[in-house]
Amino acid sequence: MPPKSRVRNPFRGVMDVMSEMSRISDAMSTVDTHGPADVRGFADAWTPTTDIFARGSDLVIRSELPGVSSDMVEVSFSHGVLSITGERLRGEDEENAIYYASERFYGTFRRDITLPEGVDEDDIEGKFDEGLLEVTVRNAAEASAPKRIRVSSKKKS
Repeated sequence: MPPKSRVRNPFRGVMDVMSEMSRISDAMSTVDTHGPADVRGFADAWTPTTDIFARGSDLVIRSELPGVSSDMVEVSFSHGVLSITGERLRGEDEENAIYYASERFYGTFRRDITLPEGVDEDDIEGKFDEGLLEVTVRNAAEASAPKRIRVSSKKKS
């Protein structure tokens, strides 16, 4: 078998600081998040960035899922919790690639959001377009608005 040729890293100077930070992070963690073969469960899965805001009386949950196809996303509602789960896969052309940097997370993801009391599954609808999932919960914004709690204190004399 011929010796394996070395591939020069064209990003070596740029990536040195990043590589050192990754090495330190990996040394402190038992989960390898930088390899294509990492196997992770829901407890340590990557979490998509999500905005939750009110639009009129509706509560809107918007999650960024770039690189995830709509058939790999599932939205469910049970016991007052909205769950967004799915998986982002590497492309076929990436499986045997040599990576100089790998910062995107692949594999399963999960995001659980507790909704206000009284929400019914019929109040929830979702849309997925170009990597952006938007879930609207009708008439839930007012129920989820923060309520001010009066806090008293004892003054020492």
